[in-house]
This record gives sequence, structure tokens and C-alpha cells, in this order.
Amino acid sequence: MSGNPQPYASAFAGARVLITGGLGFIGSNLAHRLVELGASVTLVDSLIPEYGGNLHNIRGIEAQVRVNIADVRDEYSMNFLVQGQDYLFNLAGQTSHLDSMRNPYTDLDINCRAQLSILEACRKHNTAIKVVYASTRQIYGKPDYLPVDERHLLHPVDVNGINKMAGEWYHILYNNVYGIRSCALRLTNTYGPRMRVKDARQTFLGIWIKQLIDGETIQVWGDGLQIRDFTYVDDCVEAMLLAAASPNAYGQIFNLGSDETINLRDLAALIVEFGTNGRYEIIPYPADRKPIDIGDYYGDYRLIRGRLGWRPQIGLREGLARTIAFYREHQQFYW
Repeated sequence: MSGNPQPYASAFAGARVLITGGLGFIGSNLAHRLVELGASVTLVDSLIPEYGGNLHNIRGIEAQVRVNIADVRDEYSMNFLVQGQDYLFNLAGQTSHLDSMRNPYTDLDINCRAQLSILEACRKHNTAIKVVYASTRQIYGKPDYLPVDERHLLHPVDVNGINKMAGEWYHILYNNVYGIRSCALRLTNTYGPRMRVKDARQTFLGIWIKQLIDGETIQVWGDGLQIRDFTYVDDCVEAMLLAAASPNAYGQIFNLGSDETINLRDLAALIVEFGTNGRYEIIPYPADRKPIDIGDYYGDYRLIRGRLGWRPQIGLREGLARTIAFYREHQQFYW
């Protein structure tokens, strides 16, 4: 993580910060940065095996954070945990598109009902808290035009997208009606150290990196010409900190994005360069995946750049190099 002083640095020194999904990929990277900034950090995570929480993610800061093993679906826990906090980074969620189709009610509970009860806890017990919600580009569905800006229609292609859309709008509603200062960031293909790589529940990039390190063939579905953009996790963390500390963000929805786009075939070829005998193959879509594929996607991030001054700093090649090096060193904790 960069140790550079940022305009928001003073906002977090001594601040009390709650992160839901705090032992997960983005939450733990955020926790490392907040500890650097001198915040008092509490992490909430259910550690349910499918959802990406991993105690190794806070290695090196264990003594400087508080960990509360609780489920965001438990409103009594959340009523207690939001009290006295200055900031809430609301990152707990069910991220698997396929799981949301197989178990739609679980996805509804975590991505909708739990979001509402977290906001209700804030309304009843801490109206002064500032909230950043991790939303997703998935809610746009199949793009009507590229790059996708925040005015693009929302037409999600899976249950996860519909529930994340509702979760996002609850946050904006509570901002507008109750004055709970909230904003939402629509994330796109975030990757980096501490992401879940043992399956594709978080991102396909994780499983590709695992395949590379294990000497297996990377599998690219479809024709491999689908275009994507990627955000390195440190850049995502910076966006969240800027959004939390800036009054310009309240009630707003921002896309994250990248200055680089790449199709999946070229991405696989790039990843293969980091291995000694890496290889990839193009295979047809699995039957259950094809209907929820969104084709090409890349986001327009001019709004957050204009309002908050955010822009990505870590290029794809450098980000992949850092990520692959991390898993070569720590693979026993993630496989």
C-alpha cells in the first residue's frame, strides 16, 4: 500500500471505522490501509466458507484491529456494532452470480434484507455515521453502449444484480430521506492480493491465477473476445477512502473504471507470460453461464474523477505481477 499522505488522511486518524465483510478481499485491504492512517478499525465477518473471509487476510495487523465474527443478517449484532462508529464501509455481500441463481433466497437475505437492517441500525442508533456501499457494474447488465456511464439504464441479468441494485438504492434512499450520509461505488472486476482464488465466486481472474501457479491450463469461455476493465485493489481502496471523507460524495453513485481495456483472450495470454510453461485454451460456455454473460463491458469513471479526483494508478501488467507474486508466496492460505 502507498504510504503517501492523501487529502483524506486526517479524516481517518483516530476515527472509528466499521467494515462489514472485513475479513474478505476488499475489506481486509481497506483495513490494512486504515491501520496505516491511524484509524480504530472493527471488522465484521461471518466467516461463512463460501463468502471469501480469510483470517490470513489481516496477517500483520491482527493486534491493531478488532474482529467480530457476526453475520450482517443478525440485526441485533448490527444494532450494537454501528454504535459510536464514524464510518461504515459496507462490503458484506454474496458475490457469486451463479450462486444467486441457485439460491436466490439466500442472495435476497444478504444483499437486500441485511442491507436494509444495517441502514435501520444506523437510523436508530447512529445517524451521524458516514456510509460507503460496495455496489457492482453487474447491475447494468448487458451494456447498451460503451463506455458505460452512471446514466446507463439498469437491466441486471441475474438475481445477484437485482438484489445488489436494491441494496444500492436503499443506501441512496436513507441518505435522501433520513440524512444517513451514504454513497455507492459500482466496482468493476476488482483484483489483487487477498482475493478468493480457490473458485470463481469472486472473480474469474482468481481461478486463472491459481491455474497458472498450479501449472494447469487456463480456460477462457466463449470466443475470448469479451472486453473488460479491471481495478487493482489499492485503487479501489483509495476510491472508497476518498468517497467516505468527501461531502461531495453523499447521495451519489460512482462508477470505478480503468484507462485500459482488454479482451479475455489477450488477458489470458498476458497472465501466461508470468508462468514458466503457462497455457490457455478457448472452450465453449458452460450451459448455466451463457444466459448470464454480459458480453463486453468497460466503465466511464469521469464522474468520480471530476467530483473526488480519483483515477486509477496501477496498470494491469503491474497489478497482475504484484498479485501473482503474492499468491506464489502465500498460496497455502488461499488454495
